[in-house]
Amino acid sequence: MKRSILASLCAVLSACSSLPPIKTVDQVNLHQFMGDWYVIACIPTFIEKDVHNGIESYALDSDGSIKTTFTFRKGSVNGELKSYHPTGFVVPNTGNAIWGMQFIWPIKAEYRIVHLDADYQTTIIARNARDYVWLMSRNPQLSDAQYNGFVAQIKGMGYDINKLVKIPQEWRSEE
Repeated sequence: MKRSILASLCAVLSACSSLPPIKTVDQVNLHQFMGDWYVIACIPTFIEKDVHNGIESYALDSDGSIKTTFTFRKGSVNGELKSYHPTGFVVPNTGNAIWGMQFIWPIKAEYRIVHLDADYQTTIIARNARDYVWLMSRNPQLSDAQYNGFVAQIKGMGYDINKLVKIPQEWRSEE
């Protein structure tokens, strides 16, 4: 499993793009950004295929790194509960908007915060390679108009939106 993760991450990191870099937001207040984000849609990595109820959770660690927990149900809303625990590292002098996300040492995948509303309720995390993208919200659902607006924004960054997958978010009251 670790070898397949490492091979996939190496392929991701070596991907090159002739498109210009995707502009990030100017500044991210890390304390306000921390917490739970529902994954509304993404171009999935191999880990994210057939994900339901995906949540990305961030917590600022005392050393400045970001403890990350990605939890989801595999295959259905009743599927096996899985979680991954990568570590995020803020790239200095980027307004906290560019992170290296490390699943396996020493590889850090690029994460760019390219959209963040003023109330820290919605965000888009992108990569210059245009291979993966994540639309996340503090709420498990977006209106169709909101969702379509974000899809148009993602397309405008140069992504193939035919690869974008809407993540089912179906929560029961006991969860």
